[in-house]
Amino acid sequence: MTLTLDEKLRLAADEIAVSSSGRVAFKEPLAPFTSFRVGGPAGVLVEPRDEKDLEVAGSVVSRRGLDVLILGRGTNVLIGDDGFAGVVIRMGKGFEWIRGAGADGVEAGGGANLPQVSNWARRRSLTGMEFTVAIPATVGGGVAMNAGAHGSSLSDVLESARICYLAEGRTVEISAQDLQMTYRETAIGPGSLVCSAKFRLAPGEQDHIAARMDRYRLHRSDTQPAEAPNAGSTFRNPPGQSAGALIEAAGLKGHRIGGAEVSPKHANFLFARPGASAQDVFDLMAFVQDAVERQHGVLLLPEVRIIGLFDNADGLKTRP
Repeated sequence: MTLTLDEKLRLAADEIAVSSSGRVAFKEPLAPFTSFRVGGPAGVLVEPRDEKDLEVAGSVVSRRGLDVLILGRGTNVLIGDDGFAGVVIRMGKGFEWIRGAGADGVEAGGGANLPQVSNWARRRSLTGMEFTVAIPATVGGGVAMNAGAHGSSLSDVLESARICYLAEGRTVEISAQDLQMTYRETAIGPGSLVCSAKFRLAPGEQDHIAARMDRYRLHRSDTQPAEAPNAGSTFRNPPGQSAGALIEAAGLKGHRIGGAEVSPKHANFLFARPGASAQDVFDLMAFVQDAVERQHGVLLLPEVRIIGLFDNADGLKTRP
């Protein structure tokens, strides 16, 4: 007998739950787990507590041939209104730890928040992580996309990371150099996730570290609008140019499609106003991209990851 996808997902959820200590939910809404606050449900949501749980989930996903999505804090994703028809893995509490690594290092689980790691380092007079204090990402998500701010990126301080290859059921520690970290990209594939990461820092003056962190927080609050759900910078900055400046020059500040709006304050921020759908946000992204390319001859590539199905999917270019 041929099973429907929903039947396969239900069986997968039951199988993972039997052998896992983490939370497993069928048809769990994903909008609350994303900063846009839009999008449909996960076929199955898994919140593993440890690496053993990850191995269980990976084995089931691989054996049943299901799609998998790794979700951190959901601050750089747009999930379609129909959701994700597969297994979504979101790090549980067991991955939120932070501890020292040698005299000048810090190691953190993939589910720990980057601002918490930054503050942990400050309290121990370690410098190097200040730029992460206002990045709304987990360690795992941040490493996977080489998150950065204020001219620095995690590749500047990352020593190594433990990568779980779900399909293969193995976890390997890999050096930062071998992760091939470039601007907002790494060699970590969509079926892999960061269980933990080690950062190499340096001794510093706690007062100076705290002052830098205060400046970075203030800069974020002054320049990044937060009056409505958004995913931060929507498009990557082209080399030597500002995506926000290009969008503003195209006259698109305040432009709306449905419940989605280009921020009147910072043009590279797109809002999901009350009643907005994921499709509204997608359509606005495509409109902005097309307008900038027509007016300035510059193709803005999304920094936001597009997950799931959308109407007119070809209307948004995600690569050159």
